[in-house]
Amino acid sequence: MKFGLFYEIQVPRPVSPVPEHQRIQEVIKQVALAEEMGFEHVWFVEHHFLTEWAHCSASEVMLSAISQHTSKMRLGFGVVLLPVHHPLHVAVKTATLDVLSNGRVDVGVGRSGNPYQLTPFGVKLEDTRGIWEESLSMLPRIWTEEVFSHQGKYFNVPEREVIPKPLQKPHPPLWSACSQDDTFVRAGELGIGCLCNVLGQYDTVERRIKMYKDALKHAQPVAKAINDKVVVSSIGFCDENKQRTRERGAEIAAWNVNIRLKNYARGWDGVDVSKVPADYKHHVRRSEWDPQMRKGVSSEEVLSTGRFCVGTPDECIEVVENYERIGADEIMPIFQAGPATDAEVKNSLRLFGKYVIPHFKEKERRAKAAAATGR
Repeated sequence: MKFGLFYEIQVPRPVSPVPEHQRIQEVIKQVALAEEMGFEHVWFVEHHFLTEWAHCSASEVMLSAISQHTSKMRLGFGVVLLPVHHPLHVAVKTATLDVLSNGRVDVGVGRSGNPYQLTPFGVKLEDTRGIWEESLSMLPRIWTEEVFSHQGKYFNVPEREVIPKPLQKPHPPLWSACSQDDTFVRAGELGIGCLCNVLGQYDTVERRIKMYKDALKHAQPVAKAINDKVVVSSIGFCDENKQRTRERGAEIAAWNVNIRLKNYARGWDGVDVSKVPADYKHHVRRSEWDPQMRKGVSSEEVLSTGRFCVGTPDECIEVVENYERIGADEIMPIFQAGPATDAEVKNSLRLFGKYVIPHFKEKERRAKAAAATGR
């Protein structure tokens, strides 16, 4: 089991006069500490216009800064919203970061779950799947072909030498955001990694991971190499005081419920949902499958779903082992969640580094030793 951390850069209000400046400086130091604690991956979302929930609108800039404050940690886009970018821009920005970081980049791609983030860029919901597919097919070619050209439905590129090229060979690993049955299957069919925000009970996640792995068996890879890994995301909060984890965990859960409901309502405000494309109906009916999206749900109910990695070190180990059991290869908790302070985030990171990560390193060591001796 690998350990990463995931950032949306959440800035609850009321806040200081310069909240983003303070929070971003905190995040950079948190990631540097996480590397010291044994975390191997950091992922940054790309969201736009989601006040309080996500102040991370330029993940390539954040990851570039962090590349200079870390030396081993892999740097993940979780994810690039392909419909709002030209694939040439995506290719050269990620390649430049790969060079800057000495080959530590992972590129996750997605579409966005609502029109609120898309319409200001002139993107129509009905075009997002096609843009996603076409852009994704272009990226490995842009990274690896000396002279690239493309004629498609959404993009036409005459022959050009696109520079720079990434340091990793054949190119940085590709991943997809997966939030519904068909995206898990499509990621498997394309042979790219699965980034899964845990939205519901373990059995739901387990079923979808199985769908992904079944599809992988018949993959027609879009990339030059198959990436068959699954990364799950969950809110994280760890403390040695059990009562404190319950009280603070409930606050964090309540904040997440409220901010998601607020942004969900805003995301579909004024939209005629009867005209929403079929592949977006899943997001319109979110309250049916996401426990956090049910009005009136209590924070205790949210915590009981197993979605959050909240508790003492032993309890966090149990949560991670459950994700490991259902097929996850890595967990990327959101420690910088809602009202969690910088001190609380760093305390969680230190406790993971002292207890949680070593537990799984020892499990891995024992498994390798057993395999070597045939026991």
